Amino acid sequence: MSLTALGITGLIAAAVLGMVAAAAVAWAFRRRTRVHLAALQDREERLALALWATGERYWEYDLASGQLQRLLAPEGVHGRGAGLEVDITLAADLIHPDDLPRTLAEIEKHACGESAMVHAEHRIRHPRGDGWMWVRARGRAVERDAQGRALRIAGTASDVTLDRTGERDRQVTGEVLRSMNEAVSVLDGDFRFISVNPAFTRMTGYQEDEVVGQGAEVLDSSQHDPAFYRHIRERVVRLGKFSGEMWQRRKDGEEFLCAIESSVVVGKPSDPQRYVCVLSDITQQKRAEQELRYLANFDTLTNLPNRALLADRLSRAIVRARREDNRIAVLFLDLDRFKDINDSLGHAAGDRILRAAAVRLQETVGHHHTVARLGGDEFTVVLENLTSPDEADRTAREIIMAFEAPLVIDDRQDIAISPSIGISLYPDHAQVPTELLKQADTAMYQAKAAGRRTYMRYDDAMDLAIRQRATLSGALRKVLDRGELRLVYQPRLALDGARITCVEALLRWTSDEHGEIPPSRFIPLAEESGLILEIGEWVLREACLALRRWRQHGLSDLSVSVNVSALQLLRGDFHDVVRRVLADTGIPPQALELELTESVLMANAEQTAGKLQAFRELGVSLAIDDFGTGYSSLAYLKRLPITTIKIDKAFIADVTHDPEDAAITTTVITMAHSLGLNVVAEGVETEGQMRFLDDHGCDEIQGYWLSQPLDAHGCLAFVRHWTPGPGMRRGTHAGAS
Repeated sequence: MSLTALGITGLIAAAVLGMVAAAAVAWAFRRRTRVHLAALQDREERLALALWATGERYWEYDLASGQLQRLLAPEGVHGRGAGLEVDITLAADLIHPDDLPRTLAEIEKHACGESAMVHAEHRIRHPRGDGWMWVRARGRAVERDAQGRALRIAGTASDVTLDRTGERDRQVTGEVLRSMNEAVSVLDGDFRFISVNPAFTRMTGYQEDEVVGQGAEVLDSSQHDPAFYRHIRERVVRLGKFSGEMWQRRKDGEEFLCAIESSVVVGKPSDPQRYVCVLSDITQQKRAEQELRYLANFDTLTNLPNRALLADRLSRAIVRARREDNRIAVLFLDLDRFKDINDSLGHAAGDRILRAAAVRLQETVGHHHTVARLGGDEFTVVLENLTSPDEADRTAREIIMAFEAPLVIDDRQDIAISPSIGISLYPDHAQVPTELLKQADTAMYQAKAAGRRTYMRYDDAMDLAIRQRATLSGALRKVLDRGELRLVYQPRLALDGARITCVEALLRWTSDEHGEIPPSRFIPLAEESGLILEIGEWVLREACLALRRWRQHGLSDLSVSVNVSALQLLRGDFHDVVRRVLADTGIPPQALELELTESVLMANAEQTAGKLQAFRELGVSLAIDDFGTGYSSLAYLKRLPITTIKIDKAFIADVTHDPEDAAITTTVITMAHSLGLNVVAEGVETEGQMRFLDDHGCDEIQGYWLSQPLDAHGCLAFVRHWTPGPGMRRGTHAGAS
């Protein structure tokens, strides 16, 4: 083979070898490229999955086209090899229209270099296409032009829908708490304040920084015992909640009533214990409720129960009386001639009279009995647990006596007014409230017809009783002409010296038609009819004539005491009557004593004081009868020209074994002596009573222990033959001879 041929063959071989080598290199390069790309893809996938696992989503935004690329994963596919997909969407189609301008503005600020990073929160369409979701996007520029302006921005976004919803809920909750009128507080397991809302500050006066860390007892009120609050908190711990009402105390010390709702905050077992407490100030609400109940049940003028509350209380009283087999009395009162007073003094003064009458009535019967105002000048009293009808009568008499004292309606004016009273009884007269009230009302009107200032008890034959009362009143007008009146005399013993110093003249009426009429029946009739003026003058003259005869028999030191009616004192010229009788009988004024009841003296006290002074100037002695049963006013005793106090027999009866009566009696004796007054004890019936009075300095005694009332001849004989018995201290005598 030639050299040329060998050279060509070598070149071909070299070329082939070169091609083989090149192919091998290319194959190796391609292999390395595939391996590199696979590794790169694996790293990218790992990065995407790592972002996906953290909840972040990768995105790129092209500023020129407005396109937004996102990495998405198919629904329900997770983990490596999940097959992440690239979604390319216009930002304007993906971002909520309300959020788009603000988001693009954030991107523009970063593109211009005004911010180091894009940071935006906005809503985008949900990948599933059902509504919107909130995302928090962050990114930086990854490509810029020659001028440094961003062309492409890449970053991550995370779903913050739940966070935004929770935050919004917290904002709404916070705003609700701030705007609530109820005070809301959060407390720890030891009931120490953690936080409070503004209403808590408005309600309690405590700022939040003043109570945080403080115990709930800072609000405890003195209205409840500390044990009460401990019990409530223990109940919240035990049951997890409490609802009720309690008193709390503000920072300034004012106490308020609140409705409270307290409950435990339910959380994870590892969470610390928390309690929420909601307070509502219901003080004004309760006051309003009380006012409404008051207006529905009470008379606004007198503060007494009204007709509605009376009916309720009377119904309940009847139920109790039926169960316990007791009696009930209903007293129906009407103020006599109130209309005339109201018209003459004006309605304002009339209202003051009604208020004063209500107070007087309630004080008389006691607060344990119901006193109601039905309207106008009509009042009703309900008496429970009566053992006999006489108890109702006694209360009616006490009421009438209580009203003998004037009503003080202002600092300058006293008004004397009397009630007429009708009485009905359960079960004697009726079984239901309406009938009891009706019958008491009927009896009251019959008491009015009988002359006012009296009481009457209902019965089926009331018309007959009224006629009898009218007959008795008519017979009383003839007693002087018929000579049916007489006087009896009860001696008084001066303990110092054991002397009979005075006798009290007592009026009696024995009727040929009606028999013996007690003074308690005919004297009120005489006062109502005005006959007491004529009868009173007869009594005064008859007593002075008897005294003149006794003095003629040697009893020159004896004096006589005569009872005087309110009408005698306040009507007519009684001073002239007394002066004339003394002159006609020749009795010295010092031998006459006029007795007036305490209520008479206190009625129109200013006018009374002037009239009494005229008697004192005449030389006549003045005594207060039944002292202690009325006002017993020291101020009036100092102002009135009284010479003697007669202690009522109600105090004397139990003086030896009742410490209170003993204390009252000794106090009255001491007080009277300090004012220079003579003291007479009425109703002395035992030696023990006499000795007690003697030991405590009482001046005189009167009663059955000494003598019962006697006629004129019997009294003369008693006084003339009186001798002190042995063993009497200070000269007194343990019994009549």
